[in-house]
Amino acid sequence: MILPAALLLGHALPSAAAGEDAIRLRDLYNKDLSFSDAALEAEGKRLTVWGYMAPPLKANSEFFVLTNRPMAVCPFCEPGMPWPDDILAVYAKRIVEVIPFNVPIEVRGVLELGDAVDAELGFYSKVRLVDATFRRV
Repeated sequence: MILPAALLLGHALPSAAAGEDAIRLRDLYNKDLSFSDAALEAEGKRLTVWGYMAPPLKANSEFFVLTNRPMAVCPFCEPGMPWPDDILAVYAKRIVEVIPFNVPIEVRGVLELGDAVDAELGFYSKVRLVDATFRRV
């Protein structure tokens, strides 16, 4: 039986890539939105996350937002607002080639935790993947 990609991404890691260096977006946080033990242990390490590319905030940027489910608009966040537990800021190694918002992707990068505001875009993030690469799955 073939399962839709959304089910694989939202509920289980693809079996071929499951491993110590993979994490689901929802596993980054505890119920109170503090960082989970898994996130704290992975901080500063290169890991893989699956999701969907939200439409970019700016053309020709190295930045995009990874979401747990397809979103037609970017979930832009402001400092002081509750941080959604199902998105992740991604800073790629190169200019982002936009992938349609409903196509699943795999992102691999170094996990950074803590409040940060992007100097160029003003995007507030609480968790990020930096030095990242990505591909369709």
